[in-house]
Amino acid sequence: MSDARTYRIGQIVPSSNTTMETEIPAILRAREALSPERFTFHSSRMRMKHVTKEELAAMDADSDRCALELSDARVDVLGYACLVAIMSMGRGYHCVSEERLHGRTRENGAPAPVVTSAGALVDGLRAIGAKRVSILTPYMKPLTQLVIDYIEHEGIEVVDSISLEIPDNLEVGRQDSRAPIEITKRLNTAGVDAVVASACVQMPSLASIQPIEDRIGLPVLSSSVATTYMMLRRLGLDTRVPGFGALLSGRY
Repeated sequence: MSDARTYRIGQIVPSSNTTMETEIPAILRAREALSPERFTFHSSRMRMKHVTKEELAAMDADSDRCALELSDARVDVLGYACLVAIMSMGRGYHCVSEERLHGRTRENGAPAPVVTSAGALVDGLRAIGAKRVSILTPYMKPLTQLVIDYIEHEGIEVVDSISLEIPDNLEVGRQDSRAPIEITKRLNTAGVDAVVASACVQMPSLASIQPIEDRIGLPVLSSSVATTYMMLRRLGLDTRVPGFGALLSGRY
């Protein structure tokens, strides 16, 4: 065990985010019980208090600074932990952001792969072969529609959605991680290939993923699960972490 590699996980997070620095470490700590690799966690923050298109755009402009700061720590992978900030910048923006931020780390002499939670959700859904999904978000309805449009532009149909309409990002983070178990019972899942229990990295859902999946018999994932999956992929590591849904079952 003393020869096990330790990986530095970097995260760019909104200043009001209280979830990604708990859910991603929780998944990777669970993985440590099964595999020799170890992880440390490092964050840089962008100012954002309210989930509005204007604040999201201003926040995204600060992500270059965060990438530079994290590359100073020589992180092994870098995650941009705000799905709707990326999606609000226009269709396909996750590719632009990932390339630009990787460029900042390369210019700093510490090149690191970059995963955005927006791109990770799309890539995670593709990995399990999902063509039709239903989603749960904490957003106001116009932002949820923006997320739907973004996902559908990537070739995945959104059959149904629930918007909790919580504009305060801190309040989003205070939601019960098991609340989606009941809330998703109101989603139409007929004919879908997967359910997204939280299309937001700030809305806690980790404790709900496996119970929902066990109930409906379909793959269930969240933004944090998908981000962790893609981080492991970028690091070239096994993605098996039982208890967090199909995407982390090791089958994909």
